[in-house]
Amino acid sequence: MLKAIMFDLDDTLIWDEKSVDQAFKKVFGIASQKSDVDPEALEQRIRKNAQKLFASYDTYDFTEMIGISPFEGLWGEFDDEGESFNRLKEIAPKYRKKAWTISLQESGVDNPQLAFELAEVFKTERGKKQFVYEETFDVLNALKGKYRLLMLTNGSPDLQWRKLAITPGLKPYFDHIVISGGFGKGKPNPSIMDHALGLLSVEKDEVIMVGDNPYSDILGASRAGIPSVWINHHAADINDVRPTYEISRLKELLNVLEQIDR
Repeated sequence: MLKAIMFDLDDTLIWDEKSVDQAFKKVFGIASQKSDVDPEALEQRIRKNAQKLFASYDTYDFTEMIGISPFEGLWGEFDDEGESFNRLKEIAPKYRKKAWTISLQESGVDNPQLAFELAEVFKTERGKKQFVYEETFDVLNALKGKYRLLMLTNGSPDLQWRKLAITPGLKPYFDHIVISGGFGKGKPNPSIMDHALGLLSVEKDEVIMVGDNPYSDILGASRAGIPSVWINHHAADINDVRPTYEISRLKELLNVLEQIDR
């Protein structure tokens, strides 16, 4: 009998991808007003350079283990405890400025001052608003009280709590919130799944993991022996990870749960 549900946060309950896109859109508008840069070229460059540069720092193994993305590095403060987070906090301002400077230069604009302005605008804009999928609260309302709900999210605690702070009303639905940076390891490491199981006081066949990322959410659940529901937003094909159930939108989770509870 299903007693509990674990939910991923980013691009499962909140629409992080759209939040990033909208912040970029604001930045590209300012860049095109203040220079002759092609916004599309700049977008291609910043997306590529952010990934490449983020991977070049000595914090990369840590950010991979915890699950912190290059785009989060473009706006996160990382005001968290621990030597690795202190190092990341030190690197982040330099990383942001360098990523935008290189991207502008490769787009034909050599203007370090403008790059610094764009870095600050993105950081500010991304921190203002968090988009949420339109069905998120409907689904949570249908589940609250029927199941124990736990949020299991990779990332910096400081940054993930900021996302929740700008997403009014989401936090109260959950009995527990587990953030990888606070635990010390992230999905797909099965130890964080086992930790969540302990908090919920359920067996592996009494819980299900719901998430959008096959290589963290679904693989992590598989390694821990927990059933999973993959939200495949973009109709992607994967061969090396097998979710128990696959849906295209969060609201379809209710249909899956009806099948399980029969």
